[in-house]
Amino acid sequence: MVAVTATWGLCFVLIQWGLRDAPVLWFAALRSSVAGAALLAYGMARKRSSPRTPRDWGLVGALALTNAGLAFAAMFGGVAGLSTGVAAVLANAQPLLILLPAWWLYREPVSAPAAVAMVAGFFGLIVVAGPGDGGTGAVLSLVAAAAMTAGTLLARRAGHLDVVMVSAWHFLLGGVGLTLVAWAVDGTPRISWTARFLAALAVLALLGTAWAFLIWFREAQRSPLGTLTAWTFLTPVFGVGFGFVLLGERPGGWTLAGLGLVLIALGFVLRPPRAARPASLDRVREPAARPPFAP
Repeated sequence: MVAVTATWGLCFVLIQWGLRDAPVLWFAALRSSVAGAALLAYGMARKRSSPRTPRDWGLVGALALTNAGLAFAAMFGGVAGLSTGVAAVLANAQPLLILLPAWWLYREPVSAPAAVAMVAGFFGLIVVAGPGDGGTGAVLSLVAAAAMTAGTLLARRAGHLDVVMVSAWHFLLGGVGLTLVAWAVDGTPRISWTARFLAALAVLALLGTAWAFLIWFREAQRSPLGTLTAWTFLTPVFGVGFGFVLLGERPGGWTLAGLGLVLIALGFVLRPPRAARPASLDRVREPAARPPFAP
């Protein structure tokens, strides 16, 4: 999960680079389509099984709408309207949004520390999106977080399907949907196919989407969702760091304060439950040794 969250943190820098050469919706459509095509080629080469029933395809379609279409469009729009670090923080509010739905849908308990973490984390996001960094970009980043939360919840329901082919088809369908919206909104794409753009698109689609989401969906099918999504609190940490190193963005005091609260929330969510106190040593006795050759 550290590797996945570091990759997602880098994605926000790659999006910032790519938006210099491509419109928001067209870039998002390319990310989803390239990732889906790569996964589909891999799955077909390995003779993986695609979904078959209408119910399963409906699940894939719902994933395409939320985790690919809506999430990517809102995420790219958020990066366009915010600094990389702030967009990374707000777009990764998933741990705070998933606890109650996970309890309601999958009966995963919400502990008191987790509830405190939700309040502290939301307050941290409000601080980050506060003076000078609010507006449309902040709203879009939070929409992206909500859409990815829905995608993670849907991925749990897809546990009976091949995760490679589900990932492939939902990214492909999401890419088709984003392409249609991009045509309607922006018309003919005006993309500068520079080496910088091609490199950003390749890493973003293959590593940050195909590889990272494949791991994410596998874990979503077998891990407690509250604990799993808490790891994404590390994504904005990497995002702020990469933004500072690669883009020269200096996080302001509000961003650092909000980020601190988010990390505190991570600590509470990942904190293991207190174990029962062991019995006193003076009450634990070894069985008496038998004499040699005793019956």
